[in-house]
Amino acid sequence: MKTIKLLAILFISALTLSSCSDDDHDDDDHDHEEELITTVNYTLTNGNDVVTLSFVDLDGEGGSDGTYSVSGSLSANTTYTGAIELLNETEDPAEDITVEVKDEADEHEFFYSSNITGVSVAKTDTDGDGNPIGIETTLTTGDTGIGTLTIILKHEPTKPNDGTADNAGGSTDVEVTFAISVQ
Repeated sequence: MKTIKLLAILFISALTLSSCSDDDHDDDDHDHEEELITTVNYTLTNGNDVVTLSFVDLDGEGGSDGTYSVSGSLSANTTYTGAIELLNETEDPAEDITVEVKDEADEHEFFYSSNITGVSVAKTDTDGDGNPIGIETTLTTGDTGIGTLTIILKHEPTKPNDGTADNAGGSTDVEVTFAISVQ
């Protein structure tokens, strides 16, 4: 499969992830240790068909623009297993922020949306209360098309919610939109 590098549209409300304690809801003056998220990798796998969507911004929000890459097109009428990874690559070795999101699963949720007909993402992992997290997913494609896939990480969303970022509340830790194609 040929490599396709596509320019993506980026909407970042904040490119930081707050590290919060269990009593965050009880104290409005609590402090957050903010973790820098420099890299978002979303890997989609169906057998030997692997497509990776990556956003990298090594100097964080406010510096140079980040870069995007999409390793190839998604296959039409196919189901992929998805896994998202968040990194702080300013650390040596790179810090895996995904571990923190998983550890604080009750305070985080990923949301996925696409404007391509037939592309849908289902979250396959849950927090301790049985609410979706979205680190692990299943992405299903329909017929061919070109459009976008948006990934949003919400901090302290209302759980349960209707599955959309717009109605989940909370604050946005990361929001990236990738240009994708289904062939």
